[in-house]
Amino acid sequence: MLTEASALLTPRRACGIADPRALLRDLFDTAVAAVSPAHCLPPQLPAPPRGRTVVIGAGKAAAAMAQSVEAHWSGAPDRLSGLVVTRYGHGAPCRRIEVVEAAHPVPDEAGQHAAARMVQMVQGLGPDDLVLCLVSGGGSSLLAAPAPGLSLSDKQAVNRALLRSGANIAEMNCVRKHLSALKGGRLALRCMPARVETLLISDIPGDDPALIASGPTLPDATTCADALAVIEKYGIAVPPAVRAHLESGAGETPKPGDSRFAGHRSVMLATAQQALEAAAARARALGVDAHILSDCIEGEARDVALVHAAVARQIARRDQPWRKPCVLLSGGETTVTVRGNGRGGRNAEFLLALALALDGLAAVHALAADTDGIDGSEDNAGALLAPDTLARADAANLAARRHLDNNDGYGFFSALGDLIVTGPTRTNVNDFRAILVA
Repeated sequence: MLTEASALLTPRRACGIADPRALLRDLFDTAVAAVSPAHCLPPQLPAPPRGRTVVIGAGKAAAAMAQSVEAHWSGAPDRLSGLVVTRYGHGAPCRRIEVVEAAHPVPDEAGQHAAARMVQMVQGLGPDDLVLCLVSGGGSSLLAAPAPGLSLSDKQAVNRALLRSGANIAEMNCVRKHLSALKGGRLALRCMPARVETLLISDIPGDDPALIASGPTLPDATTCADALAVIEKYGIAVPPAVRAHLESGAGETPKPGDSRFAGHRSVMLATAQQALEAAAARARALGVDAHILSDCIEGEARDVALVHAAVARQIARRDQPWRKPCVLLSGGETTVTVRGNGRGGRNAEFLLALALALDGLAAVHALAADTDGIDGSEDNAGALLAPDTLARADAANLAARRHLDNNDGYGFFSALGDLIVTGPTRTNVNDFRAILVA
């Protein structure tokens, strides 16, 4: 992370930003650091129980969360054990908690085997024992345990269709809960009679803990009928076994108020709002006004880009609703309805649509990236946009509109050298967008 303000901007009275790209990247790095497990988890660790502590969990941040638990656990090390599953490449070394890597966003056998072993670990616990569940975004596919009567291939087919459909994360996780043997609170029931404490890093707009990783330890208010409604809404073709499972009600989840969850606790460790507030504070410390538009923006990435472009244009031309220079910050999770065959990612799609909407508007720069370091399923976190992006694309014979129509934001920004590549950050509070109007 950059630390010298003088490297980023000239004196504020001159309204000059010396290096807009460096400033935007500094804000992104600050946001990610603010929601890292090493920063946010230690203060929320529970006291050790009288009995054993078994750590389980799933998500892109699960390994880093487990590492932080080990580093700060105040109980006897020999009474701490467990297993967490994270995405390939997102592991971290631990001594007593095993880390398994599996596939995301479509589940694989490694995730299925890890889920089965996790269930075995929590069997036979008593009321003096504690199950510490570490949950973050990505856990829905990583904790792969098909409901009875369903196969892993059934779940893979549904996941692929959901990812291409344009459904939002709440809708996708509603379906996933009702096809699982562990999600929607069922994992907590496997831990009885041990007490369950769940530590969460939210990748969900609105931060509903029951939606993060499809809520494996929390009761679920949605129903099989709701899951069927999502399937019908998006015209998703599902395997016959899946439809029969939902129509029969066999996939129903335990509901809020269920006494079996009494005494359990969940703690939200990190959210998109915390990341945005950290970035806003950093911008202000560097002498640039910052305004958080929202931490929970959803919708088609290209439509969200049009709204952001309109706000940036109003500031650039009329100093409304805020005076320039300033930076606009937003978070949440956009969606992409896939119609082309390009290499996409919702943040790259957002930026490509933003470039077309701004059409080279002077002094407007932008960054959009996923805080987990992976934009969709590609190897980049996101990308950067400058006033000359379209001009440089034209000079390189890159047709921006054609790339957008083909859902090929990755290919577009890669050709321009404007991708942001961080590698796995081992946290995940979803999208981070910053638009600098200088």
